[in-house]
Amino acid sequence: MTSPLYVFDLDETLIAADSGVLWNQFMLEKGLVTDPAFLQQDAYLMQQYAQGELDIDEYLAFCLAPLEGLPKHQVDEWVAECVATRIAPEQFLQAKQLISELKQQDIDMLIISATVSFIVHAVAKQLGIEHSLGIDVDSTQGSYRADIVGVPSYREGKVVRLQQWLEAQGKTYSSVYFYTDSVNDVPMCEYADQAFLVNPCPRLQQYAQDKPWHHLAWHKPINVE
Repeated sequence: MTSPLYVFDLDETLIAADSGVLWNQFMLEKGLVTDPAFLQQDAYLMQQYAQGELDIDEYLAFCLAPLEGLPKHQVDEWVAECVATRIAPEQFLQAKQLISELKQQDIDMLIISATVSFIVHAVAKQLGIEHSLGIDVDSTQGSYRADIVGVPSYREGKVVRLQQWLEAQGKTYSSVYFYTDSVNDVPMCEYADQAFLVNPCPRLQQYAQDKPWHHLAWHKPINVE
């Protein structure tokens, strides 16, 4: 008997934040970024993403510029620090519970995100999810560069990457359950057997009015001092 595959968007879906934004803030604090307008430009690009109008090549060029020439292993160490201290603490309580339940049932899970893969893989490992896909960028010269390798996992590209991943697994699943908050993931919602909208953005909520998609209200744990 086959089991379903649970596929998750990352930002604002498993965590109550955007991992790329948290990473950019981290870079500024580490001194990797010196331009005081860097975060303002990042916020502007995130607004474009929310409207479903982001140019992914422009965004990657912006985000990866501070890492130009830096050794890949050093960047990976910083990413691990950022994930542990900034990103993982933003995990939704319900996401943590669901991941735990699925692991107990030995059900496969996959994160697929429009964030660069070296961040996505680190977050997936921290959250206890074995499989993850992000936007792959060139690192053949020992550092990360804003040259996309393969199909970017963004909008329709997420469906393509998932299909490629499924072919590579050589495994059959009974169905695909997909979780997201973003209007950019409509193609994935349409592709999945069941779509779950986690605190959906206004544009996705409007689009989904006549769709048989599930609406979820997730929240972060309440910290008790």
